[in-house]
Amino acid sequence: METPLVLDLPAGEHYICMCGRSANGHFCDGSHQGTGLAPRQVVLSAPAQVAVCTCRKSGNAPHCDGSHA
Repeated sequence: METPLVLDLPAGEHYICMCGRSANGHFCDGSHQGTGLAPRQVVLSAPAQVAVCTCRKSGNAPHCDGSHA
């Protein structure tokens, strides 16, 4: 995927799936084991809309910085 994943998330700790195998949608369920990929952690102190990098080029991972363009 070459565009950010934009999610409205509640406050708390979230693990975003980067392997595409999760049965839990965009959130990690551990299916990445053996793929060499790991979920991206996002920690929020308040609810927020977050653009998560999916191209793996961001210098501010897990957040998108526009490097995919």
